Amino acid sequence: MAALMTATVSACGTALQDLGPLPPRFSGPPLPADTVVSEMTSALAAEGVTVTRQPSGAPGRCTEQLSGRHAPATVDSALKAAFARARSDYGWQAGPDLGSGTLTLTKGNWTVLASFPAPEPAQGIQAMVVMSLTCLDAGGSTPTPTLAPTPGP
Repeated sequence: MAALMTATVSACGTALQDLGPLPPRFSGPPLPADTVVSEMTSALAAEGVTVTRQPSGAPGRCTEQLSGRHAPATVDSALKAAFARARSDYGWQAGPDLGSGTLTLTKGNWTVLASFPAPEPAQGIQAMVVMSLTCLDAGGSTPTPTLAPTPGP
């Protein structure tokens, strides 16, 4: 038992080697929020879905939100068509599969997410459309934190 403890301590006691920065999580230059919002707004408008840009509300955060209303009978098909149009017209790629009822797209450092609205809103009320746009890196000049080696005992 003592030999096992000694082997474990000596194997785990070595310092971590700095392998440098991680590779980027996206390729190409960071896309500006205005470009992303414009492309998604245009793709939705081409399918008859009118949305407005909501204030991001948090300085330094890389998020946007688009919201609007659409006829409940056609909202699902309009969202699917708008996402297809964003892929074909603007070069967006299918995003991660988050299950049924959710659509995702990615482009550069941005991910777009929209969920299908509730199946049956109240009589006479249009379905709410909400689209969240999130980026990985705003492209700012803030340095990435690095781990400094800690002195050994």
